[in-house]
Amino acid sequence: MLGVSIISLIVLLGVLIFAHEFGHFLVAKYSGVGVLKFSLGFGPRLIGKKVGETEYLISMIPLGGYVKLLGESHDEELSAEDEKRSFLKQPVSKRIAIVAAGPIFNFLLAILIFTIVYMTGVPALTTYIGGVQEGSPAFEAGIKEGDVIVAINGQEISRWEKLAEDISKSGGKEIHISLKRNEQLLEVSLKPRLLKTQNIFGEEIASYKMGVSPSSQYAVTERMNPFMAFWTGIKQTWFISKLTVLSVVKIFEGVISPKTLGGPILIAQIAGTQAREGIIPFVFFMALLSINLAILNLFPIPILDGGHLLFFFIEIITGKEINIKWRETAQQIGFVILVILMVFVFIMDIERLNLSFENINKIFSR
Repeated sequence: MLGVSIISLIVLLGVLIFAHEFGHFLVAKYSGVGVLKFSLGFGPRLIGKKVGETEYLISMIPLGGYVKLLGESHDEELSAEDEKRSFLKQPVSKRIAIVAAGPIFNFLLAILIFTIVYMTGVPALTTYIGGVQEGSPAFEAGIKEGDVIVAINGQEISRWEKLAEDISKSGGKEIHISLKRNEQLLEVSLKPRLLKTQNIFGEEIASYKMGVSPSSQYAVTERMNPFMAFWTGIKQTWFISKLTVLSVVKIFEGVISPKTLGGPILIAQIAGTQAREGIIPFVFFMALLSINLAILNLFPIPILDGGHLLFFFIEIITGKEINIKWRETAQQIGFVILVILMVFVFIMDIERLNLSFENINKIFSR
């Protein structure tokens, strides 16, 4: 169990970090900027090979990676030829492209994964009724468990997602439902009721329901052609991106507890679970995490990609670079913020495992 989680974490982070750093690397090369190092991981070098001017590394700490560009800092002494290929001497548009490429490649990785998943096939709930709530509009209209809804207001329907969407959009107006019961076609009418439910953030919302639940027993595998799979992958990536940003906003609003945040331990647990369930759940989780990584890196915190982009946009507006001392101070503050966040998520991970000092002492005293 532990071995699967650790291996899954290494594979997961390896792919996500590679995609991110490869974005920086590829655009830097295309822009004519020298790339000195491409490393998966931080810290001491485990293995590496130099090809041309670039040294490709795998480093000891697999919780990140980096691409070292020629002329990234002002104190580097460069020849006149290298000056032309240095990062800081590039037009601001090129610097923006190089920095933004990391998060963009994480988004592209998610789209690619979703495209492959939807082409391979995903489970979809049919309109087979698995349960009817007593006293609900469906119950009063005579709908029973085992019925299959085939049309709403004359429009054919076969997927539960579309059924729920149509009911929610009904506005409480009477709808006409065609359903099959033991090969017999029946017609019923009902008015959905406005009921209070909770959204994924635990907030109370009101939506129209008719009081039925689906049956997972009759789920089908739905496969898409490459074009539809690609388009659905884009929409899914956009939806999860909005959800991720909204989740961050809800944390600051106090709707979601910061304790829901997770670090490497939680990621390893989830990755291990998904890997044991199969390759599709595992790569789906990889896509979700890739989107989260992209958005996290776009936060305007100095030291992250978003912080660098903020400096570059200020440079565009003001027409001059930010003072180096101000930038270094901001990056130090950003580093402290990042360390505090990392410590916090590690503490949350440990609390989930119930690894208090008292429990650890009990374990080792046995």
